[in-house]
Amino acid sequence: MKKILFSFVALLFATLSYAQIEGKWKTIDDETGQAKSIVEITKKSDGKYYGKVVQLLIKPVNPNCTDCKDDRKNKPILGMEVIRGMKKEGSEFTGGTITDPKTGKTYKCNITREGDTLNVRGYVGFSLIGRTQTWHAVK
Repeated sequence: MKKILFSFVALLFATLSYAQIEGKWKTIDDETGQAKSIVEITKKSDGKYYGKVVQLLIKPVNPNCTDCKDDRKNKPILGMEVIRGMKKEGSEFTGGTITDPKTGKTYKCNITREGDTLNVRGYVGFSLIGRTQTWHAVK
């Protein structure tokens, strides 16, 4: 009986942790393949997920988001909240936005987790029109 209970608890924990995106993630530029930054994703009291840049791995040409159009305009990229308002729907996180501090553009966002990687898709309009980055868990 103990073995069955232990197996059930272990399976439940593995399932719950697999679907979570909270933690630190190394962002990889989908065009160059270079690691760019570390983004920490947290769940806030509103039940939604947010991600902010906690470390820059390459020095940006401009350390501030001069092209941002919202409250992030001219704010430092380091410490910037780049993911906002993501909600968990099944095994996917959706309904939020992601901002590219390099261009200042904000996109709709979907995130799925596969093991120690996140597939982060930013798009305009329909999910088919966009691009996906693979982020890696920081241990």
